[in-house]
Amino acid sequence: MNTLSFRRELIEVQDDLLRFAYKLTTDHEDANDLLQETSLKALDNEEKYTPETNFKGWIYTIMRNIFINNYRKVVREQTFVDYTENLYHLNLSQDSGFESTESAYDLKEMRKVVNSLPKEYRIPFAMHVSGFKYREIAEKLDLPLGTVKSRIFFTRQKLQKELKDFR
Repeated sequence: MNTLSFRRELIEVQDDLLRFAYKLTTDHEDANDLLQETSLKALDNEEKYTPETNFKGWIYTIMRNIFINNYRKVVREQTFVDYTENLYHLNLSQDSGFESTESAYDLKEMRKVVNSLPKEYRIPFAMHVSGFKYREIAEKLDLPLGTVKSRIFFTRQKLQKELKDFR
């Protein structure tokens, strides 16, 4: 495909791309920015397009990927990381006493329920609560990813069922 026909096809899909960008962003200005960024990226990567393939699908994929990357960037920028020592205090409500009897009792009951489970459920759940990602747990325990997810889900259900009367 020569440069002229590539640019002609790019111009022809601009209206469709703008509608798609608006669906993704739900904001006219952001949609226009996304359209512009997509068009520039397509022009920069013109040599990567294989002629006789679905041009519209190719350009939509570029737009979707740009949108996802921008979204992830915004989320990453808005993430607050607290480097204080007492990280376990962050999610407590302000009026809750740190050493409240009620929270200690709930925690004791939770541990009791989790520890009553078989090892194959207890270990993945403990790792997940400790901050491991599903994929990391699957690799460390040499289990399929779906198995890890279902075991953690089962443990959560068991906790909810056993602790529903404690609230």
